[in-house]
Amino acid sequence: MSRLDELKQKLESRTAKIGVIGLGYVGLPLVVEFIKAGFEVVGFDVDEEKVSALNEGRSYIGDVPDSDVAAGREAGKLLATADFAQLASCDAINVCVPTPLKKTKDPDVSFIVAAVEEIRKRLRSGQLIILGSTTYPGTTHELYVPMLEETGLKVGTDFAVAFAPERIDPANKQFKVRNVPKVIGGETPLCTELATTVFQSIFDTVVPVSSSQSAEMVKLLENTFRAINIGLANEVALMCDRLDLDVWEVIEAASTKPYGFMKFLPGPGLGGHCIPVDPAYLSWKMKTLNFTSRFIEVATEINTQMPDYVMRKISDLLNTQRLPVNGAKVLVIGLAYKPDVGDLRESPSLDVMELLASKGADLSYHDPHAPVVDYGNLHYKSVELTDGALETSDLVVILTGHSGIDYERVVAKAPRIFDTRNATAAVTQGREKIETL
Repeated sequence: MSRLDELKQKLESRTAKIGVIGLGYVGLPLVVEFIKAGFEVVGFDVDEEKVSALNEGRSYIGDVPDSDVAAGREAGKLLATADFAQLASCDAINVCVPTPLKKTKDPDVSFIVAAVEEIRKRLRSGQLIILGSTTYPGTTHELYVPMLEETGLKVGTDFAVAFAPERIDPANKQFKVRNVPKVIGGETPLCTELATTVFQSIFDTVVPVSSSQSAEMVKLLENTFRAINIGLANEVALMCDRLDLDVWEVIEAASTKPYGFMKFLPGPGLGGHCIPVDPAYLSWKMKTLNFTSRFIEVATEINTQMPDYVMRKISDLLNTQRLPVNGAKVLVIGLAYKPDVGDLRESPSLDVMELLASKGADLSYHDPHAPVVDYGNLHYKSVELTDGALETSDLVVILTGHSGIDYERVVAKAPRIFDTRNATAAVTQGREKIETL
């Protein structure tokens, strides 16, 4: 019996030890699900504060309760560590590290390369390496597998490699880890089989594809689809502004069609860890093949111009009150990239804030999920959303529609509101004070 056959038996019996590199919003939920399935899990992270929190039974991710972490520790199923030497004891290793863009908009795969290098140093026969960090098609096959094979071990014979993209949607109450289908593409059919075996223990549905390249492309297609359609929604908002139409009414009415239409909403730009980044990965890859991704380029142009459009609208609204932006008291509600999370990565709200600050606005913000912002020239703390803060502002700008905000009170107390998310749609009194995107 080969070492990979032995691994399959350990995965099926759930006696394999699972490693997870990167204990953020993707890695930690994965850790918890593996523990619930009965596996022993070692979580790796370079952030000592995260490691300490987990070993004390505390969670720092909103979607993961403390009780889940504490239960794993009490059962002896969870160890968090910054010591990568313990990778040698893991039978299956999941890589869940960030894949941002460089300032040049080129892919930054340095975090994955660093993780794979740590694995390479301890690679042994009978291990399964699963990469989950978003990247361009061909990365696993062309970059990571050759790195691992430098050890003299061969993929598909001595060890296994698969790509299985993450599909985490923070703060989503309906779709959690288990009930979102898991796409898997291995380097060989056996690699796919082994990855399928381990993920069938924690996902209701597993979707094998023919290769790691196909799995990489699946993830990029998903988020490129969203980025392009959000770009369309944003352009429709610009059209409706010129036509003096209510874009929210138009989109809502169009969404009543029971087929052939999917509702996407406009906003002050595009934010988050995936949607603004993933299309750039695909576009970059295609440029290396002398192919221009025209839809991606157009959507990116529209989405990245939205903060400037919002800034112009703010200037116009202040102008109606005979106020310049310079010195105007602007209270921003919501900085996170989406409702009910505290994640500020790539948030267009920060771009709008920077534009306001550059024009001399007297800025403050309220976000119950992001108590502090320290980004570029922005150094602010969230203020309480008091009646006084609302009443003394010249303009309240809603950039993220958190569900916990009392929008009726906001409308009642603020002198004027610019709502870029239609968060005040249900408010009936005081509509004359509200301008929407």
